[in-house]
Amino acid sequence: MDGQRLVFDGYIAGLGTGAGVRLVVGHWTSSPFGAFTDVMVQTPADERILLAPSAEVADFVASTYHFDRVEVGAVTARLSYTRLEVTSSSLSVAIDIGGPAPVDWLLRLVPSRLAVAPWWLRAIDPIASRLVPGVHTAGSAGQGRREFYGVRRARRIVSAGGTFAGRDLGAVAPLLPPVGFGFSSAPPTPQIVAVTTTIDMS
Repeated sequence: MDGQRLVFDGYIAGLGTGAGVRLVVGHWTSSPFGAFTDVMVQTPADERILLAPSAEVADFVASTYHFDRVEVGAVTARLSYTRLEVTSSSLSVAIDIGGPAPVDWLLRLVPSRLAVAPWWLRAIDPIASRLVPGVHTAGSAGQGRREFYGVRRARRIVSAGGTFAGRDLGAVAPLLPPVGFGFSSAPPTPQIVAVTTTIDMS
C-alpha cells in the first residue's frame, strides 16, 4: 500500500462516560478493507485499547495510531437515524443520537466535494483547531502517513449506556480529557459525524 491514497467513508462517534471510559467508534461503510466497525477505548487510567474485527484491520489501525493493547474479535454495529449499537467481547454500548451538533450549520455551508479534499483540509486545519478544541483536520499519522478528516455533518449524542470489561459505563459525558490515539481527538461535545478519512501512505 506504500504510496497509495486510502479512503474510508462512514461515521465516527466520540463520547465520554460517567465511568471515565472514553470511546471513539469508527463505523465504516466503505474502505479498502470493506465495511467494518472498530472502537478506540481510553480508560480512566489512560490505557489505550483498540477493538478490531480482524487481524488485517488491527494491523493497519495499530500502525496508524497509538495503542497500549489490541483486542481482535467480532465487532458488530447497527446504525439507524436515532441510534448506534456496538458490541464486542468486552464492549456493549447503545448510543442515542439527537439533532444537529453546534458545528453542523457551518459544515453545511461547505460543498461536499470540497469538504473532503485533502488540500482544503490542510488549509483549514488551523481554523478547525481553534473552533473545536483538540480537533484537527490534517496531520501526521504513524509510519510517516498523512491523514485528513473531512467531516460533512455532525449530530449530538444525547444519551448512552452499556458496559466495558464487565463494568457499567454510566451516563454519557463530555469527551474530556481528549483521547490520545493520534494527532487529533474527537470533539469534547459527544457527537457522531459523517466523515471521509483519507490516508496518504508513505
